[in-house]
Amino acid sequence: MKHTLFTYVGAAAILFFLWQMVSLALDLPIVPSPCKVLLCLHQIFSSTLAVHTFFSLGRIAAGLFFAVCIGYPFGIFMGYTNIADRMFAPFVYLLYPVPKIALLPIFMLLAGVGEISKILMIFLIIVFQVVIAVRDAVRSIPQETYIPLLSLGASPFAIFHHILWPASLPKFITAVRVAMATAISVLFFTETFGSQHGLGCFIMDAWLRVNYLEMYAGIVVLSLLGLSLFSLLDLLEARFCRWQYK
Repeated sequence: MKHTLFTYVGAAAILFFLWQMVSLALDLPIVPSPCKVLLCLHQIFSSTLAVHTFFSLGRIAAGLFFAVCIGYPFGIFMGYTNIADRMFAPFVYLLYPVPKIALLPIFMLLAGVGEISKILMIFLIIVFQVVIAVRDAVRSIPQETYIPLLSLGASPFAIFHHILWPASLPKFITAVRVAMATAISVLFFTETFGSQHGLGCFIMDAWLRVNYLEMYAGIVVLSLLGLSLFSLLDLLEARFCRWQYK
């Protein structure tokens, strides 16, 4: 844990050093020094940025929650049952490659420009990756693995707890980790439409007001939000997938 924290601090220090060098070399208002940005962040976070961060985090959490609640059991069902896989795989393969951002105008027309359309976008980005990753993880389990439990008359819950859950969890976490980066990027884009709160709204508003210090402060917070989510996934993986670290 200490080693990981040290590497993050070291990487941040290198990035801030490079940022400072670019700021000094260009000497333009559009690239302020990181010290000025951090000072601005300290001044406005509690009064302004905290609210926008809360809204963005809430949208990500809601989209992720629904994607996991629907995608994970559906992936288990498709991976464990061949009939279900043959029935639903064509729909998943047809819908998954569609760029979700292209559907945003449709969602806004149907659900408005409020919270539903934004959460739905995040949900769609994550859910298909979860379904495919979990299904593939379950399908890769050798059939011989089930024989001891089935011969002992194990219940479906016992099979899930002892076989399906540990086999699918690593790929499930990886799928969420990969989808999270795209979800944050799309969230920034969706928050520029019809939003009064959210980091995307805050950053674009600061840009239009030519307030580059606040704009960069919002970008730093958005990056830290992504880092926090990735770190949380790493902690969950280390906690529930301990066999991978042996």
